[in-house]
Amino acid sequence: MPDAPAKHVALYADGSCHGNPGPGGWAAILECNGQAKELFGAERATTNNQMELRAVIEGLNALREACSVEVWSDSRYVIDGMTSWLASWKRRGWQTANRKPVKNVELWQALDAAAAVHRVTWHWVRGHDGHVQNERCDQLANDAIRQMLSA
Repeated sequence: MPDAPAKHVALYADGSCHGNPGPGGWAAILECNGQAKELFGAERATTNNQMELRAVIEGLNALREACSVEVWSDSRYVIDGMTSWLASWKRRGWQTANRKPVKNVELWQALDAAAAVHRVTWHWVRGHDGHVQNERCDQLANDAIRQMLSA
């Protein structure tokens, strides 16, 4: 983990999928020094877990320098993956404890690389429970899906 950088960023992330698999969207909000930046996108054929991962990857990759980042996500898949499962997967050559290939391995590898640049603290937030930034990310992700499908 890198030394603690001076810049502190809060990253809120959420993914959504209409059908699983189906069309999906992701969104991230970056907050730093009283400023906020919203990022979002969509894919035609994906899963909810893939969009949850993509949201955090895109948020981290949008940072132009190493930062101290607090990631807030309602995805246990993302939070548990980064805090509990990742080291074991890597030791086993990206295999689960049952010796099966890790699902979404390319996204996990991208998230691992994106997080390695920063000093990241991971936080789980209950989804659809009135958390302002989480609700906004959910709205942005779903709006991205609708925009893509209507284009």
